[in-house]
Amino acid sequence: MTEVRRAGAGDAAVLARLLWDFNTEFETEVDDVDVLEARFARILELPAVLAVLAEDGPDPVGFALVTLRPAIWFDGPVSQLDELYVVPALRDRGIGTRVLDLCTALAREQGSPEMHINVDEVDVDTRRFYERHGWVNVEDGTDYRMLCYVGPTG
Repeated sequence: MTEVRRAGAGDAAVLARLLWDFNTEFETEVDDVDVLEARFARILELPAVLAVLAEDGPDPVGFALVTLRPAIWFDGPVSQLDELYVVPALRDRGIGTRVLDLCTALAREQGSPEMHINVDEVDVDTRRFYERHGWVNVEDGTDYRMLCYVGPTG
């Protein structure tokens, strides 16, 4: 039975390996696991960072990372689902839904009224997953999609 729980800094190595697996699966450039582990260990000590880990017995099978930021439009923080991954062999078994549910519950406990995620337009399966869970890219009262842009800082 897969267990889903909040992860902590002690889970940094497992989370780093899962993130590395996620990025290499999609042939995305990624830092070495030891670099990711150090970053996870550092950021998971921050109160504005939440991580969720799914485990099937001793085996890690999925994770998510959520960050919180202050927002002018709400009394609570806006949450950003930065990563959500389930190992390929176990997809379509409800693990991603359980991870997402815990993420939203943890964010709600922190006073977050909404959560954001960026999804590549070509990633139809991922878009379908989030849409099935009530996520939208067209806000009520509009007829146009929301887009995310990435820009340089230096």
